Amino acid sequence: MNVSAVMIVKNGARTICKTLESLREFVDVVVYDNGSTDGTLEIARDYPNVHLIEGNFDGFGTTKNRAASFAKYDWVLIIDSDEVVDEILLKTLQTKVLDSHTIYMVNFLAYYKEIQIKHCGWNNQKIRRLYNKSVTHFNDNAVHENIMDEGMKKEDIEGNMKHYSYMSISDFIIKLDRYSTLFANDNVGKRSSSPAKAFFNGLYSFFRTYVLKRGFLDGYAGLIIAFSHMATNFYKYIKLYELNLEQKSKRDK
Repeated sequence: MNVSAVMIVKNGARTICKTLESLREFVDVVVYDNGSTDGTLEIARDYPNVHLIEGNFDGFGTTKNRAASFAKYDWVLIIDSDEVVDEILLKTLQTKVLDSHTIYMVNFLAYYKEIQIKHCGWNNQKIRRLYNKSVTHFNDNAVHENIMDEGMKKEDIEGNMKHYSYMSISDFIIKLDRYSTLFANDNVGKRSSSPAKAFFNGLYSFFRTYVLKRGFLDGYAGLIIAFSHMATNFYKYIKLYELNLEQKSKRDK
């Protein structure tokens, strides 16, 4: 299997074992760590197929490109430390003849703890995850990064990635703060914002997730997810508003 698995991680000790176990059949697994203090490094070192790199985090797009540069093979499967390759996807990667000018879309099954989320817009998302690094790469976005697709074909690949991104309510709070800050820093001076925009974006995000995408059918987990989406969008735009004000104040001086 001439595919390298590449992940960037910080403090992923709670889930990375499950991820690395699913990658045992890979010859080359690049783990690019940016400052873990929770035992992630020690866990990664226990796997003989892991190539452990320690470096800085400069936004998701830039950092993923840097991590991929350490991959042994041109074919790169991007995976997070809370994701698991299932048996079907593994077999496909072992047997499929890949086209270097195609970006392959992986199907995602989402979980909160061990509860599969079947609504909220989370389930069966097709996400670009397998590409040939000699042909394309990620854009430089700090958040909402994606594989560049100009002149490329896109194709679904058989199998699934199981995503265990949230193991507690605190995880939602930590991630919404991190992602909203990245969004604001990435867009300061480029996009306008206001308290009203923050409020109504948050409100609509809750309605879309809980009602339009039927998050209520996922029980209490659906409510947590919808509220988290609301809070993330509110803080994205209120942080951007605040940064724009600070930038304007500095210019006026």
